[in-house]
Amino acid sequence: MRPFELIIRMAGFEDRPQRIISDIGKLDFDYVPEKLVHRDGPMQKLFSVLKSSVEESMNQRLAITGSVGTGKSSLSKRFCLDFQEWAGKKGQRVEYAIVNCRTRSTPPSVLLKVLDRFQPNFPDRGFSTAEMLEILRKHLTKDSVHLIVVLDEVNVLVKKSGPDLLYSLSRFDDERVTGSKHSLSLIMVSQQPVNEFLDPATLSTLKRTNLLQLDKYTENELAGIVRQRVELAFHPGTVDDDIIAFIASISSEFGDARFAIEILENSGRMANDDGSDCIGPEHVRAAKAMTYSVVTESKLASLGEQNRLALLGIARMMGKRSFATTGEAEKAYTIVCEEFNQKPRGHTQFWEYLQSLGNLGLIGLSMSGKGMVGKTSIITLPDIPAKALEEKLMELMGSN
Repeated sequence: MRPFELIIRMAGFEDRPQRIISDIGKLDFDYVPEKLVHRDGPMQKLFSVLKSSVEESMNQRLAITGSVGTGKSSLSKRFCLDFQEWAGKKGQRVEYAIVNCRTRSTPPSVLLKVLDRFQPNFPDRGFSTAEMLEILRKHLTKDSVHLIVVLDEVNVLVKKSGPDLLYSLSRFDDERVTGSKHSLSLIMVSQQPVNEFLDPATLSTLKRTNLLQLDKYTENELAGIVRQRVELAFHPGTVDDDIIAFIASISSEFGDARFAIEILENSGRMANDDGSDCIGPEHVRAAKAMTYSVVTESKLASLGEQNRLALLGIARMMGKRSFATTGEAEKAYTIVCEEFNQKPRGHTQFWEYLQSLGNLGLIGLSMSGKGMVGKTSIITLPDIPAKALEEKLMELMGSN
C-alpha cells in the first residue's frame, strides 16, 4: 500500500470515483468559456470602441461596472483573447495585461505585472513609476504593439494609492513621438460607478459612451449559464433540465452567476458523496445553504466603508424587527457614522447605498403596502441573521 493511500484509510477518508463532475476546472471562477452566455451586447460594445485602436491607431479608455457576479472579469478576459486574435488577422500585434488591483494596489506593483508581459523577471524595486512607464513605452514602440491594460477592481487601487497612475495611463500616448502610433488602451473594471472614486481630471478622459454597465442576470440568463457549465463540466445525464431551472430560480434573487455556478458545483459534490447517479433537489437545497454564507462574506468584504456603515446601522435595527423604513435606516446610519468618527453622507447618497446593498442581495427593498401612511421603501434582511451580520461587519471594519 502506498503511503498516501495509507494516510487516507487511517483518516477515514474514502476516495470515491467522481461519477457526477467530469471536469472540475470548468467550474472554477477563473475559467473563461470560449463563448460567454448572454453577453453578446457588451462584447460588441467593447469591440466597437476598441477596433479603432487597430484600424485607426487610436487609444481608448473604457469602464466596465456592475455588481458581483455580473461577468465583468470574464467579459474583459474573453474580449482580450478574442480581440487579440482578430487584430492578428489584421496584421496588428495586440497584447494585454490583466491586473487584479485588490492584490496589486500600488502603482509599482501594477506596472510590474504589466511589464512582465514584455520583460519577465523585471526587478521589483529600484525604478520609479515614471521610469517604469518610460520603459513600457520603449517596449511598445520597439515592437509596434498596442497594449490593452485591464485594471480589475480598480477602485481598490484608487482608494489606497490615489488616481495618479490612472491619469498617467489614460494620457500615456500624449508624449509619444510625432507620427508614431497610439500604443495603449485602458479598461477599468469596478463594482462601483467610476464617478464615485475617480478624480475629475481622470474622469474627463472617459467618454460617456465608453461607460459600460452590466446588469444582474435574469433567471432565464442564469439558466443558460448553468446549462453551459453542465455541458462543459458534468457527465451526461447527471443534471436534468428541472435541476438547471431550480438552480437558476434560487440564484435569481441575486442575479449572480458566480453564486449559481458554485451551487451547481457543490450540488455535484454532494450528489457524488451520496453515491447518487445524478443531482437531486435536496442536493441543491443543501448546496445553497452552504454556498450562501461563503458568498455573503465575499460580498461584505467587497463593500466600501460607507456601504458597510449603512449596512451596520440596518443590522443593529433588525435584531428584533422584520422590517424598517428608509427613514429609520438613515437615522441608524447617522448614529453608526458618529461612532466611527465618519461624516454621514446626504439623503441622496444614502439612497444610492441602499440600492447598491439591494443589488448585492444583502438587503431587500420594496415599496410599503397597506397599513402604512404614505409611500416609502421597506428594508428587510433576506437570509442573514442580524446578529451574525453585525458581528461580521464589526470584524471587517476592525481589521481595516
